[in-house]
Amino acid sequence: MGTFTVNILGCLFIGFLTSYFIKIDNSLKYLLVTGFCGGFTTFSTFSVENYSMWQNHDYLTLFLYIFLSLILGFGAVILGMKVESLV
Repeated sequence: MGTFTVNILGCLFIGFLTSYFIKIDNSLKYLLVTGFCGGFTTFSTFSVENYSMWQNHDYLTLFLYIFLSLILGFGAVILGMKVESLV
C-alpha cells in the first residue's frame, strides 16, 4: 500500500510540475521532475511487489494493483495539471 500511495502522489506532483514548466522553461524542471519525482516514485519496487504477488498466486490482487496503479496514476497526472492551471 505504501508504494501504491507514493506512486500516485508522485504522479500528482509530476502532473503539477510538468504543467508549470510547460509555461516557464527552466532547467530546474530536470531536478524537480526527473530527479525529485523520479527518486520519490519507485517503479522497481512496484515491479518486485507485482512479481511477489505472481509467485504467491495472488492474481486478483496483482490485477487490481496494476490496474489501479495505471488508472489512478494517469488520473493523478491529469489532476495535477489541472490544479496547476488554476494556481
